[in-house]
Amino acid sequence: MALSREEREQFLAEPHIAALAVDAEGGRAPLTVPIWYQYEAGGDAWIMTGLDSRKNKLIQAAGRFSLLVDRLEPTIRYVSVEGPVVETAPGTIELLREMSARYLPAEKVDGYVDFAWKNHGEQVVVRMRPERWVSSDLGQV
Repeated sequence: MALSREEREQFLAEPHIAALAVDAEGGRAPLTVPIWYQYEAGGDAWIMTGLDSRKNKLIQAAGRFSLLVDRLEPTIRYVSVEGPVVETAPGTIELLREMSARYLPAEKVDGYVDFAWKNHGEQVVVRMRPERWVSSDLGQV
């Protein structure tokens, strides 16, 4: 059963690991990789990735990407959202901290942020405006 707008936005706002997919070059299948993301109901979804990463280069070339999040319990539920890139901006330590706090226990955030900021290279934030949604809860009757 498809989720209502409120249900799908609430589900996407939870801290799931997303599968990001973006069109690839040269007749290859889409690049699909796991990624942390941030989303608040009614807003844009955003990711942080390396400026020089293949992922960022493909996103910039395609001008859009999709995210798929799912869970298995208590029922199988998923939300897929796709849309255009509406902004690309330099990553900041504050945004890295926000993203890290979404996924890591509080006591691990500072250590991870320090390590990532020093070792992961220049980062960018890519914002996507959700345009097309596909969702379902396969356990609802």
